[in-house]
Amino acid sequence: MAKLENILKKALITEKTSAVSEKLNRYGFMVDLKSNKNQIKEAVETFYNVKVLNVKTSILPGKVKRRGKSTTKTSKTKKAFVQLKEGQKIEFFKGV
Repeated sequence: MAKLENILKKALITEKTSAVSEKLNRYGFMVDLKSNKNQIKEAVETFYNVKVLNVKTSILPGKVKRRGKSTTKTSKTKKAFVQLKEGQKIEFFKGV
């Protein structure tokens, strides 16, 4: 089992996720590729002091990049979208 501090890599802060978080109380995170939904739920509840109702995950395939004649492939990434209990929210930017 992975440590909780290694599961969440970074928060997804885009226009689309901001609109969804206001509307559906759902937040996005980039997570470790080997983590499962239970570990993601436990990590979010521990670090942000909130109650998680639902976790949806998706694995994004790596992209092929060209540099001159050679091609390389980036690694796969995993996104998790976490829905919180009604009335709770996560403050990524406090005092801004």
